[in-house]
Amino acid sequence: MARILVIDDDADMRTLLEDTLRSAGHEIVLAADGREGVQQYRTQPADLVITDLYMPIQQGLETIVQLRKEYPAVRIIAMCGKSTAMPCCPPLSVWERLRFCKSPFYLTNYWPRCRRCCE
Repeated sequence: MARILVIDDDADMRTLLEDTLRSAGHEIVLAADGREGVQQYRTQPADLVITDLYMPIQQGLETIVQLRKEYPAVRIIAMCGKSTAMPCCPPLSVWERLRFCKSPFYLTNYWPRCRRCCE
């Protein structure tokens, strides 16, 4: 199965995703913010990155931009729990091949996105 890097400052969300994805047979790597997530990716590249957009220390958009600059083919699902799903004025190249998932979400709706990204 796939190695998935989950980046989220919400410990409950990280645990939920870790437990659910691990029970589906995936290897999970966790990070509590974008800076830690980029460091984790550098040492343990993942087949898929799932990141929250709004986090302290280094937000998701900055994390996505940094990962795409260093690893252009990285597969990313961005989660957003705020009512505005997309931050304003991002470079167009950041959104290429990027999938969004507004949280809270139903895990049954989340699986098809994970599967497609890991193929």
